[in-house]
Amino acid sequence: MTNPDFSLDLDAIRSIDAVPVILSMVKHLTGMRFAAVARVTEKNWVACAVDDSIDFGLKPGGELVLESTICHEIRQHKKPVIFGHASAHPIFSLHHTPKTYGLESYISIPIVKANGEFFGTLCAIDSVPANLDEPAIAQTLTLFAQLIAMSLDTQEHLHATKAELKTANELGRLREQFIAVLGHDLRTPLSAIRMSADLLETKTHDKRSLNLISAIRNSSIRMGVLIENILDFARGRLGGGIPVQRKLVDDLQHTLQMTLEEVQASHPHVTFISSLGVPGGVYCDALRISQLLSNLLGNAVTHGSTTAPIILRAYSENDEIVLSLTNQGTPIPAQLMPLLFEPFSRSEAGQRGEGLGLGLYIASQIATAHNGTLSVSSTIEAGTRFVARFPAQFKWV
Repeated sequence: MTNPDFSLDLDAIRSIDAVPVILSMVKHLTGMRFAAVARVTEKNWVACAVDDSIDFGLKPGGELVLESTICHEIRQHKKPVIFGHASAHPIFSLHHTPKTYGLESYISIPIVKANGEFFGTLCAIDSVPANLDEPAIAQTLTLFAQLIAMSLDTQEHLHATKAELKTANELGRLREQFIAVLGHDLRTPLSAIRMSADLLETKTHDKRSLNLISAIRNSSIRMGVLIENILDFARGRLGGGIPVQRKLVDDLQHTLQMTLEEVQASHPHVTFISSLGVPGGVYCDALRISQLLSNLLGNAVTHGSTTAPIILRAYSENDEIVLSLTNQGTPIPAQLMPLLFEPFSRSEAGQRGEGLGLGLYIASQIATAHNGTLSVSSTIEAGTRFVARFPAQFKWV
């Protein structure tokens, strides 16, 4: 019965297709009639593969008493042991192993893995003498032992890769669950809050109550933006980029105008100056471009001057659509510039502000998904200017 502690070792050797051929070659090269691959530990000697023509009686999974073998000594010094005529050998004529098993010829090569771990031996035995003095025999068997060790290392790497793939697949499953939770379990009750605020507004004329309802509505709108940003972060950062559905759009300028008006309505105290000159027939995802602009506008409102206007320009240039947004105020700190389009960059740079710092990251990802770019410059004289560019038409790459 096979020792269950060594079932993995037996499977590992069994899965190396070259092992039966190696054992046959060992017998052919040495003229000996028994060859085996053995797993040797501190306490056990276990046959993992056997080619037996002398009815030695050992099968894969079979064990010998460790101390009765020479492999016990090889495990300690990790050097080959070779003799072709034990009864005439000055050392092995007195050794207990040849006497115990009636051996005359013996060769055993250590199998050592790349990390230095001793696995076992590639060995051959016979009850009759053999001519093992030819150096090529030991050299060839050493190469065979190295081949087995390399195959074992490859298997371990393969198992590790499979484990990593399984972990990656599990992370992917968790990512999808995470997105589903945000998409349903958070957005659904948030919609209920908004609808309840709208309903309450129709039921009361009390100024204090209306102010509270307005605060609830504004907070729910902001929470909705945060949730959408986190959703896009999950898709973009964990899923290989924010998905876009590009198609020919004839009314992109109208979409941009509507986006500007929505932001203006939410921030009536801010002055916007716009110049929109976008042609029809633009190849893009209009909703994503609207999101990009909304994030840039929101960033300008949050971090720009409260007294100077925010200037938006949209136009075509050299077969590209260009969105340019400029606001005045304190320039972006130099230490923040390299992190600006990374998620959570505001906290990393020690900055305080509303939100999670995902807006510019998502805007940048949307530009990238359109084969475009998003850049920024910031000085006291010219203000802070974000410029998004993307091809107006589809181009084969």
